[in-house]
Amino acid sequence: MAKKKGKLRAEFRKHHESRRRDGDLTRQFHHGAQPLEDVARGERVSGKGKLTRKRTVFGDEVTGDEHGFAVHLDVDLAQALRGRVLAVRGLHSTVVTDEGRQYRCATRRLLKTLSTDARHVVIAGDVVLFRPEGAEEGIILRVEPRHGTLSRTSRQRQHLIASNVDQVLVVGSAAQPDLKPNLLDRFLLSAERTGIRPIVCINKVDLIDAASLQPLVGNYAQLGYATLLVSATTGQGIVRLRRLLRGQQTAVVGQSGVGKSSLLNAVDPNLKLRVGDVSEESQKGTHTTTTATLWPLASGGFVVDTPGIRQMELWDVVPEEMAGFFREFRPFVSRCRFPDCTHVHEDDCAVKDAVADDLIDGRRYESYCRLREGDGLE
Repeated sequence: MAKKKGKLRAEFRKHHESRRRDGDLTRQFHHGAQPLEDVARGERVSGKGKLTRKRTVFGDEVTGDEHGFAVHLDVDLAQALRGRVLAVRGLHSTVVTDEGRQYRCATRRLLKTLSTDARHVVIAGDVVLFRPEGAEEGIILRVEPRHGTLSRTSRQRQHLIASNVDQVLVVGSAAQPDLKPNLLDRFLLSAERTGIRPIVCINKVDLIDAASLQPLVGNYAQLGYATLLVSATTGQGIVRLRRLLRGQQTAVVGQSGVGKSSLLNAVDPNLKLRVGDVSEESQKGTHTTTTATLWPLASGGFVVDTPGIRQMELWDVVPEEMAGFFREFRPFVSRCRFPDCTHVHEDDCAVKDAVADDLIDGRRYESYCRLREGDGLE
């Protein structure tokens, strides 16, 4: 994984240091705030200038994993403790050690300024090395290499939802708010890309006739996805859900109001997570869960309860790759007439023929087409 050790030239974020010139020179000139002759007429962007994005650090150059950083910083192991991030709130993270002690930790400035595609340096689920500062506080020195990361695109950057998970529980609701299968498909595709085991869970089945869900549930089951119909209110399906979560590291995702926290309370009443109501006017949840939080289960394992997501724009997935992440497309993609077939408008397309012959579900094909068109809203 690490290909170089010792002194390395590491890349830092673009705005690691402040710019030499202000960005509102025209306004200042018209108002006479600064004489023109006093304005800096140039700025250095070389390695010796103030805008340098390179520094020499000690560590390993990391490649081929999901770490998110190019450099794995050296740490004095004699002064560091190992822990796992339970939650990140503002500038501080709650970290728990293997012995169960919790620390409120800030993040080392050198780590925060390393260049990375991710919006956040530390996320729930991360394994970190930190230096204790007193009995209850500390400084995070290094994030250990990640696996099983779930992410999406937000503001043109990678928004990491959770890390180091074995499986993802994709939760939808049968009603209040209405079920959005296309959003479920986006979570499934993200899980397929990262190799995380997905579980489809439809909550609030007590509000409708469950028979109406059989075409959707049957299709997911035929594709090999574990699929559950549950109700946090009546307890239907909770025993099976508890069994699937036992001893696993699970991220729980879905739109606001589908009942993620309520389901976790039903699985483990000791959690006592806050729950909210769905707006009667908009039929949308109220973001009762505001930050991703790692919770230990009494039966073993952890769950990451995440805030509701109304938009799931995939991260680092090019359109040409999408067909390969739909399980039912794989037997047909190599049979198309054109090797670069998009499976949308071409003639002699084996995928479109399979849809016409009911070998591929039409709704799933529609979901694929919307992804190809870049439709991020569901």
